[in-house]
Amino acid sequence: MENVDIREYLPHRYPFLLVDRVTSYELGKTISGLKNVTHNEPYFQGHFPDYAIMPGVLIVEAMAQVAGILGFLTTNQKPADGVTYYLAGTDKVRFKKPVVPGDQLNLHASYVTDRRGIWKFHCTSDVGGVLVCSAEILTAERKLT
Repeated sequence: MENVDIREYLPHRYPFLLVDRVTSYELGKTISGLKNVTHNEPYFQGHFPDYAIMPGVLIVEAMAQVAGILGFLTTNQKPADGVTYYLAGTDKVRFKKPVVPGDQLNLHASYVTDRRGIWKFHCTSDVGGVLVCSAEILTAERKLT
């Protein structure tokens, strides 16, 4: 799934669209994608100018975005259908290694459960096969008004 396709499933736009490509998915099970981290990212101007690292909250957001795409794909819906997925919570978030400009951040989400519109995913991200972050992410499926 290329960027133009991703934009059909996520309401985010630059600079907050953090998924460049979806590399694989299995409906109701797993999804993998990637984010190319470049020096041009606006947050690197202040985080940190002399040693640029991607903010951890944005790594978590990127994992939540691929999880949201899996939710949309699984339910055969898009934001254009009047539905969205909000980040509802995070648990067990762990950061293992900094992500820096030039890295390709691989994003993975696995469906765990859903109850009454609250979806739970186990998410990880890695750079070159080395784990950089893991988390349990909750998303809330909501109707747009």
